[in-house]
Amino acid sequence: MLTSSTQTWLRPDPATSDIEITPMASGDLDAVIDIENRSSPAPWSGQLFLEDLTRKWAHVDLARVALDGSSLVVVGFANYWLVHDEVHLLNLATHPNHRRRGIGTRLMDHLVDVATGNDCRLITLEVRRANEGAQALYRSHGFEAVGMRSRYYSDGEDALVMTLDLNARAAVAVR
Repeated sequence: MLTSSTQTWLRPDPATSDIEITPMASGDLDAVIDIENRSSPAPWSGQLFLEDLTRKWAHVDLARVALDGSSLVVVGFANYWLVHDEVHLLNLATHPNHRRRGIGTRLMDHLVDVATGNDCRLITLEVRRANEGAQALYRSHGFEAVGMRSRYYSDGEDALVMTLDLNARAAVAVR
């Protein structure tokens, strides 16, 4: 067991089915900001997350697990926009103490479910060129790199543009 000043973390991997996905509420902001600050070299401000809670097309969904038999604790999040027939993933992060335990995969599965449930044809995202772990997660869900945005991030790092064509995915599933 690992202990921090605010939470206790279990070493065993939670089963993916034990990960609950829920919409973010303003009371979840501290947990989201903690994960964001631990995950990003250029973290988003709390204000940006709060603004997305007020936009009709914007969503921040949280991954929660029960730790030590306690109430559900936020261990990851996905921030995305649902616009017309597309989903744009803006930000996905998992608390460092819970990486490689299926949290990111569960969030991506949820995102694909949201997109297909809303008859979307495409999911798009940008990912840091150096973030090979995230790129592998996206590729495992069928995303393909389709371009690059030079100096996209505030620190000057390039972004790969990746997309998942849900129409093509559905056509393959039918065959």
